[in-house]
Order: sequence, then structure tokens, then C-alpha cells
Amino acid sequence: MYFIYCYVPESHLELVKQALFDAGAGQLGNYNQCCWQTEGTGQFCPDQPAKPFIGNAGELTTLTEYKIELACHADYIDAARDALLRAHPYETPAYSIHSINT
Repeated sequence: MYFIYCYVPESHLELVKQALFDAGAGQLGNYNQCCWQTEGTGQFCPDQPAKPFIGNAGELTTLTEYKIELACHADYIDAARDALLRAHPYETPAYSIHSINT
């Protein structure tokens, strides 16, 4: 079992969640599409060669983002990571995947 954590701008929250669910993440027992999301403020300053989805290279950007947390069985973790990267609008999405014991 794994936990996936990622940060998503509000504009793509539902799209990224649905991509993860469609890939098999978010299943807990007899329940599916399970996740936890919290709203917060993210910030970043893209370097000059970056092509940011939001903001401009060389300028500090702050924006509302959501942290998504969801469980994923080992059988689906590769598909879930691929789905996250395809659906996420950022050039370099901030995410982490952690193995857990249940």
C-alpha cells in the first residue's frame, strides 16, 4: 500500500483527482474515490529556462493550491503516478509517494 501526496492548482483539482481515481488510486476496502484535500497557499519562482503554467520566469508566484492525499494499492501505483503526471498542468509537479504498512 502507498500514499500519494500532490499539490494542484484549484483549476485542475477535479481533473487530477479523477485521473488518479481512474488509474485505481483512492480505493479503501469497499469504498472508492477516497481522498483528503486541504487548501493552502503555494509559492514558487521559476528559473529562466522554465515554461510555467502560472506566473513568469524569474518572478515569485503565490497562489491557492490544494494538497491531495490518497491511498493506492501497489498494483496501481505506476498507473496512478503516470496519470498524475499526465493530468497535472505544471511543468514539474510537486508530489511524493510513500510506502506504508497496513
